[in-house]
Amino acid sequence: MAIQTINPYTNLPGKEFDELTEEQIESKIISADTAYKSWRDTPVKERCAILAKVAQLLQDKKDKLAKLITEEMGKLISESRDEIDISSAIYKYYADNAESFLQDRQLEVEKGSAYIKYSPIGIILGVEPWNYPFYQVARLAAPNIAAGNVIMIKHASIVPQCAQAIEDIFKEAGAPEGVYTNLFVSGKNISRLADDKRIKGLSLTGSEDAGSSLAEAAGKNLKKSVLELGGNDPFIVLDDADLDHAVKMAFAGRMKNMGQSCTAAKRMIVDEKVADAFTEKLAEKVRNMRVGDPSEEDTEIGPLSSEDAAKKLNKQIQETIEQGAKVLLGGKRMDRAGAFVEPTILTDIKPGMTAYHEELFGPVISIYKVKGEEEAVKLANDSDFGLGGSVYSKDVARAERVAHQIETGMVFINEPTSSSPELPFGGIKRSGYGRELSDLGIHEFVNKKLIRISGKGGSERKTE
Repeated sequence: MAIQTINPYTNLPGKEFDELTEEQIESKIISADTAYKSWRDTPVKERCAILAKVAQLLQDKKDKLAKLITEEMGKLISESRDEIDISSAIYKYYADNAESFLQDRQLEVEKGSAYIKYSPIGIILGVEPWNYPFYQVARLAAPNIAAGNVIMIKHASIVPQCAQAIEDIFKEAGAPEGVYTNLFVSGKNISRLADDKRIKGLSLTGSEDAGSSLAEAAGKNLKKSVLELGGNDPFIVLDDADLDHAVKMAFAGRMKNMGQSCTAAKRMIVDEKVADAFTEKLAEKVRNMRVGDPSEEDTEIGPLSSEDAAKKLNKQIQETIEQGAKVLLGGKRMDRAGAFVEPTILTDIKPGMTAYHEELFGPVISIYKVKGEEEAVKLANDSDFGLGGSVYSKDVARAERVAHQIETGMVFINEPTSSSPELPFGGIKRSGYGRELSDLGIHEFVNKKLIRISGKGGSERKTE
């Protein structure tokens, strides 16, 4: 069975890759297991030197790699270049900081001495999505390879060229065979891979269903897992917010990557005192967006990642409309070739409606009017998701007070949820568990081993 690129702008097929056979999968696991046995003992500085080379190669090949992203999942070319930049920054961040993150941590004890030793655990299997094909991989690969683990990636089937390109870059950077392995396999193989005793940890970024399945496999096999799943992020605009700034951030926070981001600003929760003005200004910006080929620099609206994605989003929109929501703008598929859906603004959304409870992965803005902070917080927390969110107010102390009450893994004040190498990334509730990036990300898949030295029978450990 072939894994194939389908250009979502034209819906025409592209390059094909053969799915791995059982024998080939076994060979790659053996290679990864063999690599781990030496990689774990490789000095951290040498591991980080490889990551630094990966970071540089991403920059050197940025234009070529950006075109691959745009071809395979339809991202605007400028945003594809931005993705390569943030991916490169993540590898460089761990290249620069991993050694300090992995230093022994001294513990205060009454007698003798004790410390925590951070040690790798083995092969980590990552299941990655299509929406950020380089960045999502970097979040897992960079910290774990620095820590001495080795990585096997089952990437999304619609971005095979991106998947292969990442493995090629690691090889070019000098990573030993098996330190980073791309797996061209279907989703049905994940359970079997999770059962393999040589694989010690599991990580997935993707849908709730996929995350639940992987968590079940991890639990059955008593393996550590990290999940980053869906989101329905609240974007809270208080009555004293700088409205022009809030509108600008709402537009950027929702429409980036065609709205195909777990941390996109999906629910605009706006104080009724400013809701009409906010809605009017935001609608004007959305209405004037330029539709076209995502590979052209002036395009602002491209296709979704696939025809299936466009069909699913359109179905969710139509269900919400039929349930009584109002359409301020858009609301249907575009009458043109490709996986296009009109940028849409929905209002009067109530509990029980599809858009209220489900994640809409695309350029759909849901606007809610509320009476004050308390109602805003209540609505924000009335969700099964808990990934990110943002609060807008000229009074930062007030915004912080609201942020403290939001049930999510991340809250940003006066800017939409975003990502940076030094900031921990992750959620709660049905948005998953665990953290990626920052020093927290490198400690997810390591053995935090306690070394206890008695105060009797020998000299105590000296610290530098």
